[in-house]
Amino acid sequence: MKMINLANRAGVFTLILLFIFQSCSSNNDTATNPETEVPDKISVQVDVIGKTAEMPNGDGSGKINVKIDAPNAKSYKIVVNNETKEFTTNNFTYEFTQPGTKTYAIEVTAFNGVKYTYASTNVNIFVARKLIWSDEFNTDGAPDSDKWGYDLGNGNGFGNNELQYYTNRPENVKIEGGILKITAIKENYQGFQYTSSRMLTKGKFSFKYGRAEIRAKLPAGGGTWPAFWLLGDNIDTAGWPLCGEIDILESVGNNPNVIHSSLHSPGRSGNTPDTKTTTASNTTTEFHIYAAEWDAENIKFYVDDNLFYTYKNSSTTPFNAKFFVIVNFAMGGNFGGTVDPNFQKATYEIDYVRVYN
Repeated sequence: MKMINLANRAGVFTLILLFIFQSCSSNNDTATNPETEVPDKISVQVDVIGKTAEMPNGDGSGKINVKIDAPNAKSYKIVVNNETKEFTTNNFTYEFTQPGTKTYAIEVTAFNGVKYTYASTNVNIFVARKLIWSDEFNTDGAPDSDKWGYDLGNGNGFGNNELQYYTNRPENVKIEGGILKITAIKENYQGFQYTSSRMLTKGKFSFKYGRAEIRAKLPAGGGTWPAFWLLGDNIDTAGWPLCGEIDILESVGNNPNVIHSSLHSPGRSGNTPDTKTTTASNTTTEFHIYAAEWDAENIKFYVDDNLFYTYKNSSTTPFNAKFFVIVNFAMGGNFGGTVDPNFQKATYEIDYVRVYN
């Protein structure tokens, strides 16, 4: 995926709207308190940073400056992007973070202590996508411990009757030649017949909304079950499925080249109805990009930037809080199915994992 490189551009777009007096009286009216002066007008100046003819909605930084002129005002309240800010100065700076070009309402209220004047306007803003976390796996050896931890053991099959025992041994997980390699091995280990690895960013990195993607080559063989997914940060207190789960990539060797994306939430967990599949060619011999773009309205799933599933998010789901990242390679279980009796070893290869705002 090409990274967006925005040139620094000078230029500020200024939108000035002059609003004639609008006010609501408190219990003290100017007729009985002549010393009270009400703001009789309000001028709101919105500066969109980086506005040019080529970039009509700004330079991608998402930044605006707001200047309010309301004579006699002592304080101000601004509502923007569902956030409320209160100030005693008439200058306000805000940075939008939702990628894309969107229209936002800006509501301004000026107070003088007993009276207020209100005005609103809209502004179009372009926000470029920004990389906020990644692992490019460019250093050979063990994965970066500042970024990744591990789930170890079998954990009673992790609720899926999985057959592997997870380790952090180099036999099961290592970086080699710029590629993270998670290898499942048929071997007797700690009373189990298979070993593999499960890496996660819990306690190290989590995020709310954005794009998460992995560039990967999937393992081959009946019973293999590689995955790339997000789990709610509050798993330890809320439990599953109340914490929510977003499965960006799941695929099983018993049904090769079929990609599953699913969501688990209260009342819609286990054999979830919130799931879709698509197909991709040569998934065990070629790298593909598997991604999800997540916001308050939708969670969209892609393979190689081809959209194949849109889930309608809402305030009633658990998908409006922070989630951490998991990459794992399971064997067998409820979803992985029967393991090929001739299976000996397979590797899940990952070029990178990236998270954008």
